[in-house]
Amino acid sequence: MTKHYWIRPEAGATPASGIVDTVNYGRGRPGLIPLWVGEGDLPTPPFIAEAATRSLAAGETFYTHQRGIPELREAIARRQGALLGKEISPERFFVTAGGMHAVEIAMRLVAGAGDEVIVPTPAWPNFRGALTANGASVVEVALEPSEIGFSLDLGALEAAIGPRTTALVVNSPANPTGWTATRAELAAILEIARARDLWIVADEIYQRFVWDERVAVGTRAASFHDVMRADEKILFVQTLSKNYAMTGWRIGWLEAPAELGRTIENLVQFSSSGSPVFVQRGAIAALDHGEGFVAHQIARAKRGREIVADALAPLNTVRFAPPPGAFYAFFALPGTESAALARRVIDEANVGLAPGSAFGASGEGGLRLCFARKDTDLVTAMERLVPVLRG
Repeated sequence: MTKHYWIRPEAGATPASGIVDTVNYGRGRPGLIPLWVGEGDLPTPPFIAEAATRSLAAGETFYTHQRGIPELREAIARRQGALLGKEISPERFFVTAGGMHAVEIAMRLVAGAGDEVIVPTPAWPNFRGALTANGASVVEVALEPSEIGFSLDLGALEAAIGPRTTALVVNSPANPTGWTATRAELAAILEIARARDLWIVADEIYQRFVWDERVAVGTRAASFHDVMRADEKILFVQTLSKNYAMTGWRIGWLEAPAELGRTIENLVQFSSSGSPVFVQRGAIAALDHGEGFVAHQIARAKRGREIVADALAPLNTVRFAPPPGAFYAFFALPGTESAALARRVIDEANVGLAPGSAFGASGEGGLRLCFARKDTDLVTAMERLVPVLRG
């Protein structure tokens, strides 16, 4: 007899990850090329690992500042200030156990039971997961296919706002579509949020990976920092995972108005009790000395984008446009069921891709491919994949 346990309904309602389901289906297959998750194939650079090792050797293994050690918060402020061309106080930065932890804290700050949060989709499924676990609801606004990948209808975004809406999630450059907002679009979104007194949760994790000059500000994507005032209701979630090949380190940060410091400190305390000091030492090394490695990562992803685009563009069975930002190709085979298609790709091509249905209703029929990998893997993957996509 199966025993039934009572749990909170919002916990039980958290959606299963379609990405994890697909990974579990294909895990361990000999020769499979895994392009299904959002990470590259390079290990963390030695100079980062060595900084963490020195910290461990020095005995930095105790509890520490809930907001993050001051040295890391200062390093984040230096790096972000240099990237964005403005001075930012370290008091705005709060160290988290990866970008997901930053997302979780941000959602706790702005949404709870009965609230609605608008998310342009297809979108990273963890936004929905964090909100659902909090008792909030996601309102999807579908991104529309366009000549530069995808576009966001600002009228549809505004029309989706209702009396229970508390926040907008803006991920630009976006996972999985590569949609990247222009400076003017970010300014317009900010005006909508101001007029309705809404929070914005801004995920700008992929801002260094921008390929189309129409959406670029110098060598990065446009940021809400380019258009905001000092007192805006914007929470920025960030991570060191993508730029510095540190996905397994679980280190990131939340940027928020300094006035929320005590509250965020409490939320860190009651969720992770702070990030390990030795991990934070590695993060400092990454931020202060990692620009060469970031440039290498960007160059590899640019070449990966070219390989994937050259293979997909000629296919009349596939709807695809090269993404203007991030390091994913999101393409659709209209009329297909994406989870089944992802399994078919594993079985017939021995390539792992993420099913579009994992990213919201508007992702159905699509597949996401991460091209932040070495070019030989991508060439082989596309040689295997194209015959399957042709049918």
